[in-house]
Amino acid sequence: MATNITWHPSLSRHERNQLRGQRGFTIWFTGLSASGKSTVATALEQHLLHIGLASYRLDGDNVRFGLNNDLGFSEKDRNENIRRIAEVAKLFADSSTIALTSFISPYRADRQIARDLHASASQPGGDDGLPFIEVFVDVPLAEAEKRDPKGLYKKARAGEIKDFTGISAPYEAPEAPEITIRTDLLSVEECVRKIVDYLAEKSLIDKTEETR
Repeated sequence: MATNITWHPSLSRHERNQLRGQRGFTIWFTGLSASGKSTVATALEQHLLHIGLASYRLDGDNVRFGLNNDLGFSEKDRNENIRRIAEVAKLFADSSTIALTSFISPYRADRQIARDLHASASQPGGDDGLPFIEVFVDVPLAEAEKRDPKGLYKKARAGEIKDFTGISAPYEAPEAPEITIRTDLLSVEECVRKIVDYLAEKSLIDKTEETR
C-alpha cells in the first residue's frame, strides 16, 4: 500500500442516511452454483426499488466482465475476487445504498474478511460499522446439479472444468448466517419475503416502507 496518501473526510454516514432517507448495508448471498443466489438477489433488488429504496446488485458472473476480468478460479484468484467485491459493496453501503452481492464465495475466511471490513467501517462523529447480512442459499448438491442451467456441473464431472466448487473444489457452508433460505423448498417470492421480514425486524428498513 502507498504511504503518501491521506484520507479525506466527507459527510458523516448519519448525515447521508438522513438526506437519502434510508440506511446503507450489504446483503451477501453465498451458496453453490445454481443454488438460486442471483435469482433471489434480482427479485429482492426489484422489490426494494419498487418500495423506493436504492439498491444495487453485484453479480459473480457480471463483475468478471469488467472489474475482475483479470482473475481466474484458483483459490488465490477467488480470494482476490471476494476482497474486491467486499470493498465495492462497502462503498455502496457507505453511500446509503443497499448492496446485494451474489457470489459463490466458497471460503469462510473470505466471507469473514468481507464481514470484518464492514464492521470496521466506523467513522469519526459516531458512525458505527456497516451492517452485513449473510444469506446462505442452501440447496443440496444433487439439486444444484439437477438444475445446472449453464451445464457447468456436467463439464466439471467430465473433468473439463478445474477447481469447480462442490465437485473439485470445496464449499465451506456458513456456520452462523443471519438468514438461511432453501430455494428447493421455498418459492422466489417466499425467499424475498423472508429476507425483507428480517430487514424490517432489525430496523434496517422501515415497516411502513412495505406499504408504499
